[in-house]
Amino acid sequence: RGAASAPRPPPAAAQPAPVPAAPVQPEEEETWEEAAASPQPKKAAEEAKKVEEVAEKVAKVEISEEMVQAELQKMKDDGELIDDEDEPSTPKKAVVSAGGKEQKTLKRHLNICFIGHVDAGKSTISGHIMYLTGQVDERTMEKYEREAKAKHRESWKFAWCMDTTDEERNKGKTQECGRGTFETEAKNYTILDAPGHKNFVPHMIGGASQADCAVLVISVRKGEFEAGFERGGQSREHAVLAKTAGVKMLIVGINKMDDPSVALEGGVWDEERYNEVVKELEPFLKQTGFNLKTDVFFMPISGFTGANLKVKVSEDICPWYKGLSLLDYLDQLQPSARFFDMPLRFPIADKYKDMGTCVMGKLEAGTIKTGEKLVVLPNKTEVVVEQIFVDQYELSEALPGDNIKMKIKGVEEENLRNGFVICRKDNMCRPCRWFDATIQILEFESIICAGYSCVLHIHSAIEECTFHALKAILDKKTRQVKQKDPKFCKQGDSVVVRVKMARPICIEKYKDFAQMGRFMIRDQGSTIGIGIINELKFPEDRKKDDGK
Repeated sequence: RGAASAPRPPPAAAQPAPVPAAPVQPEEEETWEEAAASPQPKKAAEEAKKVEEVAEKVAKVEISEEMVQAELQKMKDDGELIDDEDEPSTPKKAVVSAGGKEQKTLKRHLNICFIGHVDAGKSTISGHIMYLTGQVDERTMEKYEREAKAKHRESWKFAWCMDTTDEERNKGKTQECGRGTFETEAKNYTILDAPGHKNFVPHMIGGASQADCAVLVISVRKGEFEAGFERGGQSREHAVLAKTAGVKMLIVGINKMDDPSVALEGGVWDEERYNEVVKELEPFLKQTGFNLKTDVFFMPISGFTGANLKVKVSEDICPWYKGLSLLDYLDQLQPSARFFDMPLRFPIADKYKDMGTCVMGKLEAGTIKTGEKLVVLPNKTEVVVEQIFVDQYELSEALPGDNIKMKIKGVEEENLRNGFVICRKDNMCRPCRWFDATIQILEFESIICAGYSCVLHIHSAIEECTFHALKAILDKKTRQVKQKDPKFCKQGDSVVVRVKMARPICIEKYKDFAQMGRFMIRDQGSTIGIGIINELKFPEDRKKDDGK
């Protein structure tokens, strides 16, 4: 820029004469005043002048402390700002990256199990929810649609989001409890898609034992509802098993409202058929133990079209329904109580190998942190927690109620079984083979005597058991002993039984921890009865005392 330097060639358009700028130090950046004075178009100079005027106005603005507080209060009233004091009492879960740094917090978690008769539409509803919430992308859904069309099963495309094996897709029947995850603005969800066929009820029990809320899917199609609800239908059995497994909230989804056999002219949903189904279900659900006013919610849905799943059904199709859509209702649903202050109890619902031993299940009580040393019972193997995942997120700590996947070190996958329980060393769940229980006999053709053997389902464990002795038969109304040491019991009886397990299992008394103290007994493919554990018996303790 010195005087001896050659002059800059003039631009094509007429411009003001260049004004030499002041010398600039090599390290310093050119200020906006210098840039405005250098040869450039007139428009840039005008913009620089405007910037100068705005800067002068900003300098004159005065913001008082009262104005700041008033604006903060307005943001808080609008819900845009939350004080530390106003935050919900539920602890937040920290998501960690691969490097171990906390990145974000997770929303509240809810486990939902879809239950009901075979072909009621459970997998279709589950898959459609996954699609509507963005967990299954458009390209994948188009692939499923092409494959389903090739097999002349176009209506199965959503079900294939949950039914992943070739056998399930060929037969159109869910055989194992499918698992999926999705999230809304309010919560994170784990979907458990239970099989509806009576041959796979044990898998359904495993799914229901992990659920906070169940969706009982009822097909409103003529003939299908009657088949599922008549004696021996899975709609009845699943409702009873869900209640026994600890499900407190039940949503009854009246599905296939768009089916030609029940829809009116123009595709309008039939209110008369809906009310007919509801009136049939209400007395049975009340008898099962659900409170119809607080625990049960009925809603019409269509799993294939997606009506009333995410968005409320149009009034043109269903003018008589004034309630919420399924996802909106789930968002405002409060989860059941979480047991933060109880000893750690984590029943293993599934296990597999993936660069180490991985276990899955619902954390029933207590919390787990990465790096902790825990014990797997009943074989008392010490393990170390390497990683914890909820959905695809890695956590530093898992909270009660979370459906988690854990990578553990210290035990091989083949040495674990479903129903094993992970505890802390200082407060272990003592394995037990003998216990006294109160059992309600639901359905049995003949009489039951001492020595009767069946299969017992408790939390995620499935073990053989024997009725060692019948202690008493109780009166149904007073719950007092009606007959001591009976020779037999029959259908409809409430009986106190001394039960002997084939192998030690981890259980608790019902009054101490209900989730690990309630069970079901099954025989020859049907549910015989349901029960609760009154007392745990340890004959080895008596032998030690006798030896002293």
